[in-house]
Amino acid sequence: MENVSSEAMEAARIAANKYMTKYGGKETYHLRVRVHPFHVLRINKMLSCAGADRLQTGMRGAFGKPYGLAARVSIGQILLSIRVREQHVVTAQEALRRAKFKFPGRQKIVVSRNWGFTPYARDDYLQWKQEGRLVSRGVHATLMGNRGSLAERDEGMVFATAARDCKAPLHEE
Repeated sequence: MENVSSEAMEAARIAANKYMTKYGGKETYHLRVRVHPFHVLRINKMLSCAGADRLQTGMRGAFGKPYGLAARVSIGQILLSIRVREQHVVTAQEALRRAKFKFPGRQKIVVSRNWGFTPYARDDYLQWKQEGRLVSRGVHATLMGNRGSLAERDEGMVFATAARDCKAPLHEE
């Protein structure tokens, strides 16, 4: 686990936002900060002047005062995401490259195979949208399956087969 300060996250957000606005356009992207600073950092200030030993109590009552906020981040955890169309992918990569210098340690930029912020692959998403299996939920979409009460579904939302075939792999022995 690593601490990423709220100041570092804000600086990265501003850097990516500024680059995308300048070179991609204001309405061409959706930037999402995926981690949130809930962890409170505390400091127990100590005096370092002459006669400080009479004024301080040492480690007694050393809980400390709130010093700042940080997000607890695991290795490999996604920090920022940008949703763009195909023509703006290079611009988004450069924006994330500039933003990653605001974080401590090494960061990696990955281009997702999924459609937007959904967990669905691009080809599957387009096919299911054409079939009418996806229900729009604003930023993401929900896949309609073939289970559930038929009385609660609309006329075009009844499907005979499942959208995904989740078959167990056959292992040769």
